[in-house]
Amino acid sequence: MEPYTDYLTIGEDLFYRIFDPTKEDMEFVWHRDERDRTCIVIEGEGWKLQMDNDIPIELKEGDLISITKMNYHRLIKGKNRLVMKIMEL
Repeated sequence: MEPYTDYLTIGEDLFYRIFDPTKEDMEFVWHRDERDRTCIVIEGEGWKLQMDNDIPIELKEGDLISITKMNYHRLIKGKNRLVMKIMEL
């Protein structure tokens, strides 16, 4: 079971994802995506994104994040749900 739910898919390359803060920390694992992604933070408080070999950065509403394919990264759980708009390139 993933720590997220895709709730709106628009074509093959655009979707909205909700990350669940009630999931266990260990479910938010280091991973790599198979495609480049651009993500926009729609809502969420206290969430952080950590890229490989970097310190975590706090995510704020309206942030635009680029994730290069096959680059290790992970989310660090926040206080409430995190909603992101994700576009795959």
